[in-house]
Amino acid sequence: MLTIVSDTHSTDGHRLRGRTLKAVRTADLVVHAGDFMIDPVLDAFEDESSTFRGVYGNNDDEAIRSRLPKARTIEYEGVRFAVTHTVRGGNTALTLFGKEREADAVIFGHSHRPTAELSGELPLINPGSHAQPRGNRPAHAELEPVAGGLQGRLVTPDGEVFKQFEIQPR
Repeated sequence: MLTIVSDTHSTDGHRLRGRTLKAVRTADLVVHAGDFMIDPVLDAFEDESSTFRGVYGNNDDEAIRSRLPKARTIEYEGVRFAVTHTVRGGNTALTLFGKEREADAVIFGHSHRPTAELSGELPLINPGSHAQPRGNRPAHAELEPVAGGLQGRLVTPDGEVFKQFEIQPR
């Protein structure tokens, strides 16, 4: 399973709990789309997952920025993802970012709003924030291999699956 989290905004650890913590601990790959805040929070995530990959966000301190890239490309089960915290220009800019990286989908954060936007040229996945939802429901994303691609879901830390989606390689 690929587990995606974002926007922790913490000064006191990873703030993972419930199903989100279990998903991070058991994932084949964990991706964080930025905004940890301070270096010890990044350390806490790395302590939970040996397959952790992240990018820095606009609220991350210099120590995190020295350890993580602003953007990266990862592959999971034949699906290529472009990962960033945010780019200016909304869905169009995110799609262009993904196309520049020859990605099948884009993972991003920043808005704290869990979404899986599938109507454009590339799927756009925002896991929301498990720790500071800002008026949205707290969430993370889980993706598992299925024939022809990945089956995804947005899930609360309490285990409620509230959106399901599929991503296929282009």
